[in-house]
Amino acid sequence: MHHHDTSERLASYADVLAGELPEAWTSSYLPPDAKDDLADLAARIWDLDLVAASLAEHPLRQAAVLSRPDGAQLVVLERHDERDSFLIAAVAPRALPDEAYRAVPEPNGIALADDPFLSAEQVAGDLLVRYDQALAQVRDNALGGLQPSQADRLVLTWQPDGSIATAPVGKGAGAVLEANGFIQDPQSGIYRLTADDTRAQARALRAIGPQLDALGIGTALQHPAGRTAPTSAPAPAAPAPLGARTPTARHR
Repeated sequence: MHHHDTSERLASYADVLAGELPEAWTSSYLPPDAKDDLADLAARIWDLDLVAASLAEHPLRQAAVLSRPDGAQLVVLERHDERDSFLIAAVAPRALPDEAYRAVPEPNGIALADDPFLSAEQVAGDLLVRYDQALAQVRDNALGGLQPSQADRLVLTWQPDGSIATAPVGKGAGAVLEANGFIQDPQSGIYRLTADDTRAQARALRAIGPQLDALGIGTALQHPAGRTAPTSAPAPAAPAPLGARTPTARHR
């Protein structure tokens, strides 16, 4: 099969596959001349099995990337054997620390059927399930084991350096946090309030409670085991507006 034929088939196959997967996936094709993008993608393919073995013998020359609005990505690539089909693998998120991946099993990729409609069922029932589980675990690890927030409940957690971290659900809570000095990491989605000025930190915590309440969002301040709030701020100031809803620390 000519390279032109292969590239067209890969792109069209990935388009159909993206349209058949649950939720809103889109597809984009990376041609051979997109060398930097292909190199970055190859470094983030989250696999130690079938796809890794294929890439060891056949470096990535072209690919189709499937993307979900929450940042999840899958890559469709050539199979390089007698079968006229493709491989698919999960893509690890950018910019999460290496330690977040420790003890998280790779959501290894799978071989696809010739039929993209049948392949969509394979991916949804197997790879996507394992990928979503792995994504949840590494994002949780990146949060330092924070209890996840909900749409109607924001959980903030003291960090070892005295900062406060949270991962809100929805734009409303994020806007309130940003207005009160929290800074978002664009890759992980985590908002942090530094401990550079503990009095300012305490004022911010007092301010966000009523503002979030007005949006119907409850708040909770979590103190992980072995961690107490900074003593340089007035003792009741930081947790006061949140303490009534403070959960116990989650044990691992």
